[in-house]
Amino acid sequence: MAVTESTATPVGQRPERARSGCEDERVRTRGDRDGARSVHAGTLRRRTVRESAARTYARALPIVPVRARGLTIEGADGRRYLDCLSGAGSLALGHNHPVVLEAIRKVLDSGAPMHVLDLDTPVKDAFTTELFRTLPPGLADRARVRFCGATGMDALEAAFQLVRLATGRTGMLAFTSTHHGITAGALDTSGGTRDGRVSLLPYPQDYRCPFGVGGERGAELAARWAEAVLGDTTSGVPLPAGMILEPVQDDGGVIPAPDGWLRRMRELTASRSIPLIADEAQTGVGRTGRLWAVEHSGVVPDVMVLSKAIGGSLPLAVLVYRDGLDTWQPGAHTGSHRGNQLAMAAGTATLAHVRENGLAERARTLGAHMLAQLHCLTERFSCVGDVRGRGLMIGIEMVTPDAHPPPDDTRPRPPAPSLATAVQRECLRRGLIVELGGSHAGVVRLLPPLTITDEQSDAVLDRLTDAVASVAATVVSRGPRSLMSERAEGHGRLPGG
Repeated sequence: MAVTESTATPVGQRPERARSGCEDERVRTRGDRDGARSVHAGTLRRRTVRESAARTYARALPIVPVRARGLTIEGADGRRYLDCLSGAGSLALGHNHPVVLEAIRKVLDSGAPMHVLDLDTPVKDAFTTELFRTLPPGLADRARVRFCGATGMDALEAAFQLVRLATGRTGMLAFTSTHHGITAGALDTSGGTRDGRVSLLPYPQDYRCPFGVGGERGAELAARWAEAVLGDTTSGVPLPAGMILEPVQDDGGVIPAPDGWLRRMRELTASRSIPLIADEAQTGVGRTGRLWAVEHSGVVPDVMVLSKAIGGSLPLAVLVYRDGLDTWQPGAHTGSHRGNQLAMAAGTATLAHVRENGLAERARTLGAHMLAQLHCLTERFSCVGDVRGRGLMIGIEMVTPDAHPPPDDTRPRPPAPSLATAVQRECLRRGLIVELGGSHAGVVRLLPPLTITDEQSDAVLDRLTDAVASVAATVVSRGPRSLMSERAEGHGRLPGG
């Protein structure tokens, strides 16, 4: 047989023993793993030296996603993760849902223009039709829609501009512990104001009630506070242009607004002709167990801020408001990218799929089950202070354990952001991606897609419980201060941050 290039043995080397098929496969597999690790490490290394110090998720989650479907993400290193971050709530149907991909492909294959400013298109008409079909009764029949830029913060700024223009007033009412975004107006209503244009009112909650009582009594006191501020001419708070609130405070630590309190805020604002703005950027599209979170209380706001899931995983922000506020002049609050055709198509498909398949009701049922399972953590581990949420929007607040609390001390223990960070790290090691929130970043948050199955939810609960147990065991053996000092020294950070 002639010696070919592939069979020749280089001079000075022994002929290699022929490998079996299994050995070849092992070599290829090992090579694939090594190559994947190289891609993973190289990407993280370049990210660290190229990107700004403002990066957030990349610091806590040193993964390089390359494929995703539903709840699952696969990293460049070959590891798979259950994603309970869901694009900060943007992925109502999870990653790459077939109905979303089909809607996007249909637009791409049609030859339709990708950029149309605010011109009318069949894609845009289909989106607004589906959106109006899902809006709370009482708003849909007298609503106007404003397409904003790509983010919820842009829609929020548009909302402020809208109510100020319509009322001729400038001040705003907002609530403590809230987070509406990072633009100037959003920061003002999130507690960052210094010029008096925004007045903050207490937001009712059970665990860290501003009045120390919680429950219905705490919600009643919060409502009375708001009424007193607006009813007292010496309060220093003039009649505002609007009131903005979150039906569930998301980044504030997953704090659902009591339904009765929310109705009181609606009555209070309606009686004084103050437009009520509901920020549904994260709570909308079925997340809390209703298509829109305000529907739990039966409240119809004057303005709704919509983004995240409204674009079906693509950038889209929409402002929906009562027609009587429509005092815009042509060209007001414009933006070049307010006509995202692919996002509108994906949003239409997402809204229709959620509505037609009862996914909001599914979120309510499964969310209640998950909350019930997680409530036992407060009994098992002293570092878990509270478990709360609504639908598939769940928060676990980590606190500093007190070995010898006074017997009559019912106050909540101090928040423990270091323990929450440790839980997030332990979750990632177990293949679970979770978010942090709360005023002190001490709340572990779950935002799984509405398509999560029963089996997947059980896996999420198992991994999360195991992660909390691991952190709690560390606290017992080494003390809570050890984790705090590790975080301060950088040892507790995830690699690649």
